[in-house]
Amino acid sequence: MSTPTLTVDLNALVANWQVLAAMSRAETGAVIKADAYGLGAARVGRALARAGARTFFVAVAEEGAALRTALGPGPMIYVLSGHMPGDADMLGDMDLTPILNSLDQMIRHLEALPGHPFGLQLDTGMNRLGMEPSEWSAVRDIAVAQGPQLIMSHLVAAEVPDDEMNRHQLTLFRQMTAGLDCPLSLANTGGVLLDKAYHFDVTRPGIGLYGGRPFADARPVASLDIPVIQCRDVAPGETVGYNGTWTAQRPSRIATIGAGYADGIFRALSGHAAVWVDEVRCPLAGRVSMDLVGVDITDAPGDPKTVSLLGPDQGIDDVADAAGTIGYEILTALGARYTRRYLGG
Repeated sequence: MSTPTLTVDLNALVANWQVLAAMSRAETGAVIKADAYGLGAARVGRALARAGARTFFVAVAEEGAALRTALGPGPMIYVLSGHMPGDADMLGDMDLTPILNSLDQMIRHLEALPGHPFGLQLDTGMNRLGMEPSEWSAVRDIAVAQGPQLIMSHLVAAEVPDDEMNRHQLTLFRQMTAGLDCPLSLANTGGVLLDKAYHFDVTRPGIGLYGGRPFADARPVASLDIPVIQCRDVAPGETVGYNGTWTAQRPSRIATIGAGYADGIFRALSGHAAVWVDEVRCPLAGRVSMDLVGVDITDAPGDPKTVSLLGPDQGIDDVADAAGTIGYEILTALGARYTRRYLGG
């Protein structure tokens, strides 16, 4: 096979959801926006639904429509971007529930889809989406009278337990929702791990489902095996790759593997990352190019047929650290050329 294989362990993903659900004192939803963080929303959504998840969160209406097609009727699908212009037919026909982020969105929704379910987002410090305290104070009574299904906010620094912003947002969210008889939601993955005080009625784990920080006990979900196209001997002093950024310091064996930045393997990994061959760490040799990467396999036991970028020896956050980014970006960048294989679920 000439293309890399991305394997998604749905059993591990479900196990991660079940652990986070057991930690919560609330209903546990699932965030599967961006095509389930790049791993396939239809397969991920169905696996979680079979495990008991009944509430899902996506970024935009188009994602929600695709997920509804995969899940069928029943589960609640919230659209975090709210009711955007032109969304009315899709929201109504596909039974999607927008999270309204402003007075303008609320007016648009109530005029276009009177009686259609909706949620509300409050801004408690992210300054990204949601009604700020002054706007909320002006429209709260009118908004609540329309019967929102959920009122939520989003934590700024939940992955940092001692960040004062967490406590500030919790206090402000409580103040903004005091006296309301409506389901509330504040906790993402980090919020679930912080404290039960952040859980309210619905939690929204995302990256933790897929094996990423800050859920340290998460089972790895994605593995990526890349085929070796060619191996060669390189003498001391010879260089590998564009601009000769890697120079052999000893007689070396170099494998050229069939993936690159067109597949979501960032050029920033050049000189910093490694792949694994039979539990042996093999550093990248030279720059990551569009479709090819050189790997120093000198210490590996022979010429491998494949190497592992993601797997038991190296998770998404390890690769992210090498690229100077976060696991979210590693997952969501995984390319379309991979052969995808799903286990369990």
